Amino acid sequence: MNTELKARNRAQISEADFLKFREFFYRKTGIHFEESKRYFVDKRLIERMEATGAEDFRAYFLALRFERNSQEELQHLVNSMTVNETYFFRESYQFDCMVKDMLNEVIKRKAPGDRIRIWSVPSSTGEEPYSIAIYLLERWAHINDYEVEILSSDIDTKVLSAAQRGVYSARSIANLPRDYLNRYFTQTRDQEWTISRDLVAAVDFSQVNLSDPADTRRFRNIDLIFCRNLLIYFDDLSRKVAAEAMFDALSPGGFICLGHSESMSRITSLYRVRRFADAMVYQKPLQGESP
Repeated sequence: MNTELKARNRAQISEADFLKFREFFYRKTGIHFEESKRYFVDKRLIERMEATGAEDFRAYFLALRFERNSQEELQHLVNSMTVNETYFFRESYQFDCMVKDMLNEVIKRKAPGDRIRIWSVPSSTGEEPYSIAIYLLERWAHINDYEVEILSSDIDTKVLSAAQRGVYSARSIANLPRDYLNRYFTQTRDQEWTISRDLVAAVDFSQVNLSDPADTRRFRNIDLIFCRNLLIYFDDLSRKVAAEAMFDALSPGGFICLGHSESMSRITSLYRVRRFADAMVYQKPLQGESP
């Protein structure tokens, strides 16, 4: 088959093909693509079809489900389909709430030297977990009194690798105070900044699919979760599954922060709504308390 004919076949992704793929991707990841995302999905599918040499959608979809290396290709596809745009100190009012209120409640149930576990999901390219680390170092008076563990997860292996490299554009670091930038970054090129290796070592990165119980089961005794602007990509059922998985991961009294347009109250009644001066967040009730 000549190159022109192959390209034409790849470009012919029908409505039935789109719906079939959408259902498959949803079952694998919990991410639901609306019809408005059709152009985006088709474009990414055609890119993967070209990369794998598939003659048409049918050949690609069969290989994706049944060939021996299908898991590897599924990961390439997930990396291609997920959107990862963030920057340092994004929605920083929640970080203010973390150091002024949430953590100070958490330590009422701990002894000096105890472990505090903070989980950032999705990690994207690392701006959020590193922002958490910088905020703790700079603005939380009790940072030296406890063993703080920062975990960060994403379904996309490509962004996890980028997070561990820790190289950022001028846009990513634009909200950082100049003294923080000088303290924790080195300018390596004209528009690139590399984060301190000490901060990279302070974050434990891992791949996680929030829709897969086998992935989330290993996260337990978490005191604070940042899960911002992720659930908007899920449908109602997947949101509920993710919310329940994070509820199981939290310690009693632990907190979760969502994005400003997201509401846990519309997903599940498991959590208590907590309104602090800087932010509204959600809390797993203490034992014996009702939501």
